[in-house]
Formats: sequence, structure tokens, C-alpha cells
Amino acid sequence: MKHVVVTIDGPAGTGKSTVAREVARRLGYLFLDTGALYRAAAVAVEDARGDIDDDAGAAEVVRRASIEMTEQGVFVNGTDVTARIRTNRISSLSSRIAALPSVRKALLGLQRSFREKSPLVAEGRDTGSVVFPDADLKFYLDASPQVRARRRYDELVSKGSTVSFEQVLKEMEERDGRDASRDTAPLVVPQHAVVVDTTHLDCQGVTEKIVETIRSRLTY
Repeated sequence: MKHVVVTIDGPAGTGKSTVAREVARRLGYLFLDTGALYRAAAVAVEDARGDIDDDAGAAEVVRRASIEMTEQGVFVNGTDVTARIRTNRISSLSSRIAALPSVRKALLGLQRSFREKSPLVAEGRDTGSVVFPDADLKFYLDASPQVRARRRYDELVSKGSTVSFEQVLKEMEERDGRDASRDTAPLVVPQHAVVVDTTHLDCQGVTEKIVETIRSRLTY
């Protein structure tokens, strides 16, 4: 059975994970963080000492790995990696592995399977363009690179990281370039998506706007 799907895409630092999680909670929908799956895939390849840029090799590692997402966290081969996947290193590796066509294909079925379980809010970089192109409602969040980097920097510092703001901004701009220019599933504004600029909005304001739009456009 295919349930209602709402997608929320956009580059890093737009607050989409926090917003999508809260939108799902408010609506009673399941929340799917597709970015966490790619981060988990990067962990699997790193732990297997594989080449993060080897399409076929990385995809084989991912296919063999056990990747689970539950209310308790994200698990790779039985190990809780919930905190690890949010480190700056895994963020960078996940962007590289996400550019590999065979890895994306290996994870596509897993992502789509969540739709069979419950109405869904899916968040990522290609949920509205590739994973769920027939989604009932699509959103695309954006903000200036400086604002997005500042949000990411503050998040890392709050967790004890000693990374500099300049480093975070540089890595974010590099990731934006990779995500937008990759041949497979590049970061784009999905067709018919509602674009929300979060530069001057906090997560609560964005959440309210999205929930209001969903309730006005979808019939329950």
C-alpha cells in the first residue's frame, strides 16, 4: 500500500532534518532521514576499509551491510552509529559516497520501502526528484551559504568540536558543488516543489509554514 508522502529537500544547513522531524510528529507521519542512510553507508565503507570513491566496491559493501533506522537510532552491522554519523568527517564522506550511482541504487529500494509502512515525511537531497517523484507534496528549503555554515558550525561547537567556521564554510561550499554537479540525482529543486527560504526563519517558523501548507492542500 502506498501512503501519503511529503518530501523536504535542500542543501545542508537549511534546518530540513529538524523541520521534517517536527512536521512528521505534528502530523503523526513516519519520518525518513535519507541523509542518515548515506551517512550510515559511509560508516559501513570506512569500517570495511573500502575506497569511498570506488562505485562498485562501495556499493558491494553497502549491499552486504545491515543498515537499520529505528526510534532508538541508526545502526550499522548491529553497532549504534547515531552520534558518529553526525561528525564532520562522516558528513564529508557521505557527500562523496552519495555521488556514486551504484550506491544510490543500492539504497533506493530501502528508502522507498518506508512508504509501505505509514504516511511519510521524507527528508534529503533527492527525495522529491528521484526517490518519491510522485510525492503528494514537495518542499525545498534553502538559505545563504554563510547562514547555513554558521548553523552547522554552532551545532558542531555545541558538541565539543574545535573546527573553525572557515573550515565549515569551505567544506559546505565544496559539498554544495558536488551535490549540484554529480551526474546521478543532483541536488535540484523538484518539479512542483514549494520553495521556502529559511535564511531569516527559525525552525519553528518553517515548520508552521509547511504544516499549514500541507493541511490546506491535502485532504484527510
